[in-house]
Amino acid sequence: MNDLHSSNKSASSLIKLLFASFFFFEIFILSFSVYAKTILKSPPSKIDTSRKYLFYLHGRIVELKGIRPTSKRYGVYEYKKILETFADSGFTVISEPRSANTVPWRYADKIEKQIDSLLNAGVNPGNITVVGASKGAAIAVLISNFLKNKDVNFVVIAICNRRMADYWARNNVHLWGNVLYIYDSSDVIAESCKKFLDSLKSKGLKHFKEIELNLGLGHGILFRPIKEWVNPTVRWARGKFD
Repeated sequence: MNDLHSSNKSASSLIKLLFASFFFFEIFILSFSVYAKTILKSPPSKIDTSRKYLFYLHGRIVELKGIRPTSKRYGVYEYKKILETFADSGFTVISEPRSANTVPWRYADKIEKQIDSLLNAGVNPGNITVVGASKGAAIAVLISNFLKNKDVNFVVIAICNRRMADYWARNNVHLWGNVLYIYDSSDVIAESCKKFLDSLKSKGLKHFKEIELNLGLGHGILFRPIKEWVNPTVRWARGKFD
């Protein structure tokens, strides 16, 4: 009888242990799903207004050669790693490989509508950041102009030059929001934006900052998620405008 009682007690303890283990496993899975990195092609149908959203717009080479293209001059464009880096920093990342020869105006209009969907759902504009590199930066400038929101954040990487400035002036394009511009001093394609800022800025340009890198990588800075541009981008997206 004692053996039977002991056996029942052991079985009961085992069941309790298994139940507790299952419970903690469920909590672990739930926690993992909450904190797992999120990379989407468009805003989610159910929008979490507490999240920070980051739109990443890649350079033209991805349009032409796929999601991991190689430039003879700059090496591999690590598109996926760039997205993962921002997702690892806690952002809900929204990005997609654009089709070849995407028309910047049309794509900017598409992303503006996606941002509007977040704003209309109640997302704080300060929790939305658009990061554009090269052609993606040109699109980001157009989104800023279309959106005309003084609180949305923009990080524009390697796009300013005389040709682009003339284009913006002819089309009455202006910067709105909080804009960080990053380029490398050895870039033969892009240069400082400061000389063009008077014609680019609008009454809704709340913050503007320019960072000149001296890495000797030229336009290649945007091909990989290097800390020299990623870290200030993350700070900017978190509202650190100093």
